[in-house]
Amino acid sequence: MTYLNFSRYLGLLFAGFLMLMLFVQPASAISQMPSFVLTDAVSGDSIDSKQFAGKTLLITFFATWCPPCMQEIPDLIDLQSNYASKGFSVVALSMDQGGVGVVRKLVEKHSINYPVLMADDSTARDFGGVPGIPFSFLVNKKGQLVKKYPGYVPHVVLERDIKNVMN
Repeated sequence: MTYLNFSRYLGLLFAGFLMLMLFVQPASAISQMPSFVLTDAVSGDSIDSKQFAGKTLLITFFATWCPPCMQEIPDLIDLQSNYASKGFSVVALSMDQGGVGVVRKLVEKHSINYPVLMADDSTARDFGGVPGIPFSFLVNKKGQLVKKYPGYVPHVVLERDIKNVMN
């Protein structure tokens, strides 16, 4: 290998390492779920995150215009039905800018059985950023963010992870 080829190889290797470091978080970097007070899309009540203290949560950022978000709804309803009595709750945070009316219609149309709250960009920033939707966070009973899910996640994966965190 010539010096020029070796230098190019090292440069590419170093660039790849830097890119990897941008996307990988250390496993030990567990952070607390940020506090929030958000409007419930159905009742209009202010919901404080303190109401969920001591529960395992699946916080999911979504929008009514997002096809993968709509695809998740039946799975989220099922998870809420099966695990609510065991100290679990889905909490959906709508990023819709069209107002609460659009979100309320969605909740009623699909008979959503979990809290659906109106969020905004500052809420997403407080969670460390939400690069796209759907985007979900699994939160343990201590209020720690233990897992992130970019995009649609199959029901079997969510159920397995929820069971592991609850135990």
